[in-house]
Amino acid sequence: MSNHDAKTKTPFYGERAIAEGELICFENPNKKRPYEISIELPEFTCLCPFSGYPDFARLRLLYQPDQKVLELKAIKLYINSYRDRKVSHEQVANEIIDDLLEACSPLWMQLEADFNPRGNVHTVVRVAHGSRKAC
Repeated sequence: MSNHDAKTKTPFYGERAIAEGELICFENPNKKRPYEISIELPEFTCLCPFSGYPDFARLRLLYQPDQKVLELKAIKLYINSYRDRKVSHEQVANEIIDDLLEACSPLWMQLEADFNPRGNVHTVVRVAHGSRKAC
């Protein structure tokens, strides 16, 4: 078996990276003033806990870092870990923001989970934590 074949066997390298992923941060490079970081994740997926059908959403994260900044690849892997989980829109938005808050302890954070319409119903869940400072 070639090295290439070994890397693409199940679990695939992407699946392994997602399973091994953890939210990591680095030191805020500018603690002198409040500023905002905006991250958009347009390909979020999870499964409906009632039907098992896939739910698709665009996640919009906006936060003001304190001591730590979230690392982008770590967020990508963390978000991808939801693709096979059965979880409600409300639960997933609250769970994600709780995990992000625990990882980086920002001054302020807001997460908007804008789910694609299904069955003529469009859901947006917005959760926030902390006090937003002027930038």
